[in-house]
Amino acid sequence: MSLSRRQVTSAAVASVPLAFAATGTARAGGHRHRTLYIAGDSTAAQKYADAAPETGWGMALPFLLHRRLTVANHAVNGRSSKSFADEGRLEAILSSIRPGDLLLVQFAHNDEKSADPTRYTEPWSTYQEYLRRYVEGARARGARPVLATAVERRRFDADGRAVPSHGEYPAAMRALAAEERVALLDVQALSLALWQELGAEETKKYFNWTATEQDNTHFNPPGAIAVARLVARELLRTRVLAPHDVRRLDAEIPQEWITWPEAVA
Repeated sequence: MSLSRRQVTSAAVASVPLAFAATGTARAGGHRHRTLYIAGDSTAAQKYADAAPETGWGMALPFLLHRRLTVANHAVNGRSSKSFADEGRLEAILSSIRPGDLLLVQFAHNDEKSADPTRYTEPWSTYQEYLRRYVEGARARGARPVLATAVERRRFDADGRAVPSHGEYPAAMRALAAEERVALLDVQALSLALWQELGAEETKKYFNWTATEQDNTHFNPPGAIAVARLVARELLRTRVLAPHDVRRLDAEIPQEWITWPEAVA
């Protein structure tokens, strides 16, 4: 399925807070505005009013980046590296991306679903093959690909240890990043360490635990902000971004800054 240009534009605009929806050709202080595109799943995706307080980390990332970096969040619930590409969503990004832009790719949650052939990929073969399509597509257009291992779920064993849940997928992505010389944000390792530091009870305050739901995969505003902070720090550590590209890495970000727009039909 290919997406129309109108659909691409609508998705990009809906995914970015109005304060960050600057035009790509604008200049500030002599620097062209760049766009950071996110290709990913529900852990990163824009959420709407009917899903609040569920929050994707991509919703919080703009508050940690300079205004000349526009975030175009194309992450969509339920997608894998395969289904995202097969539905034409990668093509939609590549039709808009420009030289100097960034394509941040984070998948695994749905690649793991072996019972669903439309989404399942095998870590050391099809998963890497699909990720290469993102890497090569960005590079062919003069943009920079960035791979991010999947953020961890909230899982603890009986001894209170945070347990990894993504099998071989993080290792497969790390190997591909090294082979292709692509910047790697190791969000899986960092989030696992953060959940361990917080502990089983405290992490409930970061995930979408409500009176009616106990969700150990998706985040609420504090969780989305915490994961977005990991992503921003990794973008700085890997020198994908410079110090002047990021902000508020150690400052409090009010939860009230997170908003859930009404879904557009």
